[in-house]
Amino acid sequence: MRTESKKNRRFAAAGAAFLGASLLLLWAAREFPGFADWYTVHIYPVWVGMFGRIFGVLPFSAAEIGLYLLAGAAALYIIRSWRRPEDIGARALFLAGALFLSYSLNCGVNYSCRPFSADLPYGREERTEEELAELCAYLAEQANRLADWAGVSLTPGEYAAEGRAAMGKLGEEYPRLAGYYPQPKYLTFPWILSVQQLSGVYSPFTVEANYNNAMVSYNIPHTICHELSHLKGFMREDEANFIGFLACLESDSPAFAYSGYTMGWIYAGNALAKVNPEAYLQIRSRLDERILADLEANNRFWDRYEGKVADAAEAVNDTYLKANRQEHGVASYGMVVDLMLGWYGQMDN
Repeated sequence: MRTESKKNRRFAAAGAAFLGASLLLLWAAREFPGFADWYTVHIYPVWVGMFGRIFGVLPFSAAEIGLYLLAGAAALYIIRSWRRPEDIGARALFLAGALFLSYSLNCGVNYSCRPFSADLPYGREERTEEELAELCAYLAEQANRLADWAGVSLTPGEYAAEGRAAMGKLGEEYPRLAGYYPQPKYLTFPWILSVQQLSGVYSPFTVEANYNNAMVSYNIPHTICHELSHLKGFMREDEANFIGFLACLESDSPAFAYSGYTMGWIYAGNALAKVNPEAYLQIRSRLDERILADLEANNRFWDRYEGKVADAAEAVNDTYLKANRQEHGVASYGMVVDLMLGWYGQMDN
């Protein structure tokens, strides 16, 4: 009994130490200007290079399979140890501390680093409805040009190779995106993402970019590039959406370019629909029928998973994002659309 009691104290002490170190890291990232930037540039790439290569050799998502194994092992341990709640509590504290430390090292600190938008040659100044309509018309025109790729799926290997290549190419223009990218992974059971209304997820525990391979194909290239941007420390979702948009347009693959322009149209089109529904409908009517079919198929896919689970997952995700200060109240159309407007204005000039 004494030996087991000592083990419990050790597990509990280690868990508490992990939690304390995690909170200290997150506090330093928020309170000391420059710490998060230094960490993201000098320390975080070490974890990406190490864990990314270790788990990258596996042909499946280590995060997904690890989740199933961990849940199964935890359930089995609880069943076997239910008469010893102190054992369960000590090991639960150890596990929680270890996971929270992994999250802090590979994700949490990065929320406080210098945003990607801070280094862009254009800002988020106020734009007119006419400028938004021009952007929507341009995106629709470019998507129409690539409409032959509507409904076309690539193989997982092609998606992974093209995604890494696109991000690498974008890194030549934006140095903070340069460097090594692990292979993005699809899920064996994508239902776990679909039911949460998620197209992809970054796992800080295995440093993996995972995507939902069950969704309509035009979502996949943009999602891959979005998730890979997190592996360069850009955790803000709107910025990751914009980086994914740029990366798809940089890609040599027409399937990726189609994904980028179509997703861009959705973001900008939704913003236009709110402020000028008539202009939105007019531009939407110009979309190729094959693109409209893709959009309808996408709506049908996500509609299948609406319900209480999806609502709860959305509420949890919303709370998580707000806790990490992802509230962009300054934007007139939302950050990703504001950045696209700046990109389009610069390109036009």
